[in-house]
Amino acid sequence: MQIGSYKLENNLILAPMAGVTDRPFRQLCKNLGAGMAVSEMVGSNSLIRGSKKTLRRANHKGETTPRSVQIVGADPKMLAEAARINESSGAQIIDINMGCPAKKVCNMLSGSALLRDEILVMQILEAIVQAVSIPVTLKIRTGWDKNSRNGVKVAQIAERSGIQALSVHGRTRSCFFQREAEYETIAAIKAAVNIPVIANGDILTPEKAEFVLQKTQADGIMIGRAAQGRPWIFREIDHYLKTKQKLPEPSIAEIKSIMLGHIDNLYEFYGKESGSRIARKHVSWYTKGLTHSAKFRDTFNRIEGPEQQLEAIHRFFDELIL
Repeated sequence: MQIGSYKLENNLILAPMAGVTDRPFRQLCKNLGAGMAVSEMVGSNSLIRGSKKTLRRANHKGETTPRSVQIVGADPKMLAEAARINESSGAQIIDINMGCPAKKVCNMLSGSALLRDEILVMQILEAIVQAVSIPVTLKIRTGWDKNSRNGVKVAQIAERSGIQALSVHGRTRSCFFQREAEYETIAAIKAAVNIPVIANGDILTPEKAEFVLQKTQADGIMIGRAAQGRPWIFREIDHYLKTKQKLPEPSIAEIKSIMLGHIDNLYEFYGKESGSRIARKHVSWYTKGLTHSAKFRDTFNRIEGPEQQLEAIHRFFDELIL
């Protein structure tokens, strides 16, 4: 799959997720088979103001190509400026968020709330495409609610505006993450445009990935929540699509090794104090379903500091391996 001048190693993409797809997690998923990984959304207002937290979200130092940064906002001029700032900081692809269903985002008329104003959608897309020399992509939902599914029309606006790839979460904003994903709508969107379309929603297994690609005829798929605690899902899907055979589940020892590497990168990226707090949710995801993991998580989430965390992790996994 190709986006602008960037040819991806495969058509599997890590979805942008707030509080999750930071640089350590993006790079980990790339190392484990993702063809591309999109940053968590960066607010245009806070980026222009130079917020430390926001600048960290857009940090892709040392990340492998292509480096995609997602921006969110409602003002075409501010979004265009945010896109320019990211390009000058090394972003290679700008992704625009018009899919986030969160109330705090939609109340600012950003995210999926923009789907209710097709004229503003066009103004935003044209402003950003004209502001940068790198490819611009877009993420949307199928519409605001079941009575206003305008994903096909928005996709056509995007193509005319110069958007070079489109990711579609197969639900309306009002559905949030409930109900089954609308693969028929994604298929209709794919049939209506000539730019690459990436299908997103409920892709949890290699078999489901193959089904969605066949059902929608999409050019690629985007994995979000299924990668939390399972970043190896990308290599599993990639192997299955190429061979029609399933890879064995990672061993307990490999899970431990992957998790420890991830946590070390979190400590380095955020600092020990913040890194140890952020590590808690990832450790919870990695250990879900393992023997005695509920008791371990309850204890782990009360531990302060990297040294104590690492000691607890080694003790837990060593007991499982023995």
